Amino acid sequence: MVVLPGLMLAMILAMLDNMVVGTAMPRIVGELGGLSQLSWVVTAYVLGTTVSTPLWGKIGDLYGRKTVFMVSVVIFMAGSALCGMSGSAVLGGAEHGMAQLIGFRALQGLGAGGLIVNVMAIIGDLVPPRERGQYQGLMAGTMSLAMIAGPLVGGFITDHLDWRWAFYVNLPIGAVALVLLAVKLKLPRHDRGRVRIDWPGAILLSVSITAMVLVTTWGGTDYAWGSWQILSLVAAAVVTLAAFLYVERGAAEPIMPLQLFRNRNFTLISAIGFLLGFAMFGAINFLPLFQQTVQGASATDSGLLLLPMMGAAMVVSLFVGRAITTTGRYRVYPVIGGVVMVAGMWLLSTMGVGTPSWQTGLYIAVLGSGMGFLMQTTLLIAQNSVEQKDLGVASSTATFFRSIGGSFGVSLFGAVFNHGFADRLTERLGAQAAERLVRGGGRMDPATLAAMPPQGRAGIVESLATSISTVFWWAVPFAVAVPVLAVFVKEIPLRGSAPEQNPGKQPVGPPA
Repeated sequence: MVVLPGLMLAMILAMLDNMVVGTAMPRIVGELGGLSQLSWVVTAYVLGTTVSTPLWGKIGDLYGRKTVFMVSVVIFMAGSALCGMSGSAVLGGAEHGMAQLIGFRALQGLGAGGLIVNVMAIIGDLVPPRERGQYQGLMAGTMSLAMIAGPLVGGFITDHLDWRWAFYVNLPIGAVALVLLAVKLKLPRHDRGRVRIDWPGAILLSVSITAMVLVTTWGGTDYAWGSWQILSLVAAAVVTLAAFLYVERGAAEPIMPLQLFRNRNFTLISAIGFLLGFAMFGAINFLPLFQQTVQGASATDSGLLLLPMMGAAMVVSLFVGRAITTTGRYRVYPVIGGVVMVAGMWLLSTMGVGTPSWQTGLYIAVLGSGMGFLMQTTLLIAQNSVEQKDLGVASSTATFFRSIGGSFGVSLFGAVFNHGFADRLTERLGAQAAERLVRGGGRMDPATLAAMPPQGRAGIVESLATSISTVFWWAVPFAVAVPVLAVFVKEIPLRGSAPEQNPGKQPVGPPA
């Protein structure tokens, strides 16, 4: 409880950024241009998080988590400051602003990977699994609170300040978190002897992930699926992945121990995390764009319209955390969460130009409820499946699969959106207008749409609405696989549970 405020601030730092930036994205695109690069602003962040997550977890296991955690906070703050400076006169003006923003978002993502993994691993160090449910439920509530505050802060910043403050707002929060952690955080030291970091494995895994994400991002849009560029990336991804698996078998301290996947629960949860990230993070990235451009909401109103999703996720997470601590049972919650998430995705796929805001709010509340059942429960199951010495790498691996799923989802759904939007614009406005608006760096913020002639604006808005609803429809089959896999999770007693939950463990001494 002494270090919890610092951990909560660090989690808020990671989660607040995503929501603030998501709300500000239409304004950022309006100033820097490049609608076709919209998904890359998110992809770069998620990709940076993904490739660094296994490394952060392993380094924390080897050298202790406090210093590693604080370094990740500093990297995140540096990335935030540079993101806010993108396209400014200091860095050469708006001409290369979008490219700068994408690069600095990747740096920010590197720090975010350490934030998310180490918060969960530190809680795992200090709290036994049976009691961990309520603390992770509290952290899930904190994440949801950050998600609620994020759109509101992002909307206020976008409407009343410069969009750059969407990144600068991280700096004071990060500074407070650093001070609290430096003074309060005391962790037990684990002497692992002489250790070596698996750099070859880390490099091979990073190259493989990057190549796979580029395939899903560029395939069918920038390059044909059969082009030499895409085929070369596929070959690079396959070769480096095979080399990674070979290297890990002989590594003294593998970045991702392959023996973890001999555990059925850990393998299933990793697959569920991948699908969860793929369907959820890939699809909800487009909600602020729909609300601001199709429904005509301001940035602040767009933030308010996301409240049902975050509020539902927070309430359900707290309920599930308390229920797991009380009963010691968890198997049913991923199944329920998967079913509810499928319903939410299907409802969002039915949205169109005439969908009112209250109906969108109802749909995203359903999706948020599914998130509440899944987010922390999956991590708890992963941590309970391994020994204490591998807690950090288990946390990072589970987070890695969720992040890589998000990377693929954002990339694939971004390609689906861009391709569908270009085709529909071509049908309604002609090839020249479609080329200018989608691939020619056209600006697509609400103010620009409002200034257009009614006929042209109607065609663009209808194309946007149809393309975004198609993205949610593509997310449905991936969401369906989540409850199917969750059915096969085995109920294993949580470590640290009461004696009656561990029949083979006899009490010592007379009863109290």
